[in-house]
Amino acid sequence: QVQLVESGGGLVQPGGSLRLSCAPSGRTFSTYNMGWFRRTPEKEREFVAAISRDGTSTKYVDSVKGRFTISRGNAKNTVYLQMNSLKPEDTAVYYCNRVDFLSSNPIFDSWGPGTQVTVSS
Repeated sequence: QVQLVESGGGLVQPGGSLRLSCAPSGRTFSTYNMGWFRRTPEKEREFVAAISRDGTSTKYVDSVKGRFTISRGNAKNTVYLQMNSLKPEDTAVYYCNRVDFLSSNPIFDSWGPGTQVTVSS
């Protein structure tokens, strides 16, 4: 199974931006639909965004539409999440995973370590 490694998180003020990256370790995921999820101590892991294997289709949870953009690298083997106009409620640990594009459900049972995003003044 593909090992996923997320990076790019950090502490940012409200209104700021961050760019998260997700890369595989050991295998390629260029043929997979991929997604970003996030989890807080108060909430179960929730879907944030997904991108199709060829990068032509995307979808987002309503709360991030117009602020977040999911994309893939040229080789389709890295997935990014550009997060703009960040809000305190975006504070969470962010994870990537292979995703069922229609249902937005994650497919891999194991998760990477995630990357912490903290939005605070």
